[in-house]
Amino acid sequence: MQRPYRPVKKYVPVASSLRTLAFVLASLWLAGCSALLFYPEPGLPITPERAGLEYRDIELRAADGTRLHAWWLPARSGVAVKGTVLHLHGNGGNLAWHLGGVHWLPEQGYQVLMLDYRGYGLSEGKPRLPEVYQDIDAAFTWLDQAPQVRGKPLFLLGQSLGGALGVHYLAQQPERQSSLQAIALDGVPASYRDVGRYALSKSWLTWPLQVPLSWLVPDGDSAIHSIDRIQGTPLLIYHSVDDTIVPLSNGQRLYQAAHPPRAFQATRGPHVQTFAQPAWRQSLLAFLAAPQAYVERSGPATESATESPQ
Repeated sequence: MQRPYRPVKKYVPVASSLRTLAFVLASLWLAGCSALLFYPEPGLPITPERAGLEYRDIELRAADGTRLHAWWLPARSGVAVKGTVLHLHGNGGNLAWHLGGVHWLPEQGYQVLMLDYRGYGLSEGKPRLPEVYQDIDAAFTWLDQAPQVRGKPLFLLGQSLGGALGVHYLAQQPERQSSLQAIALDGVPASYRDVGRYALSKSWLTWPLQVPLSWLVPDGDSAIHSIDRIQGTPLLIYHSVDDTIVPLSNGQRLYQAAHPPRAFQATRGPHVQTFAQPAWRQSLLAFLAAPQAYVERSGPATESATESPQ
């Protein structure tokens, strides 16, 4: 259902020599440094039909006219609709790669809108900041107008880069915050620049240049600078102890910077593979069913990933 994650494509490209790496990064800087954040793949190798799911192809249009592609996953036939989840995926691949994060929700009564940003999958254009925020806005606009969504709770699930984009967008659009019942984040980078520096530090090739090269990564839109403007909406932050792409400290920093009501849950496993585990699926379902009660039960943040989910 979901192609294997490719950590070599995260945030900072791998080069065969320092000279090549410096040239690539300098070129990206000149072309628009926010391109360092996005690693789209065109086309779609599979559809939700492969997972036995009903789905519809949705065409959205951003404010600048860019045509976008999304998947609508209705709740399973015969199951009462409990709410709608807007899913914002990470920086690699396209919708097909990220179906594993949400394919299980329709069976539980949640309808899902999966968005491919510009340049991903079948969406037109090239992904850059701030244009990508228009894509998120187009998804919200579609949800505003969809009859099957009206009168049902609306949730945002942002994974990795998608969560960071969602946090910044909501900080700039407070009226959208009020439309959400709750927000769940999974493996979200607190600072794009810090994660870039971490990636550079892991290779002998780039370790000596981790500080100067990381400054090519734009950081003004990072979630750590915006999350304190999310107010009044219950927030649940998942982050894996084992995450080798976006270290656990990112989730902890976001939790500390966020306003209540919020909860933090350390998990186990690879980057944004949280919902491959049934226990964390049940945790998210409990949060969606009663967000305020969930965060109140959770109490202070814990770093233990061995405790039973709430």
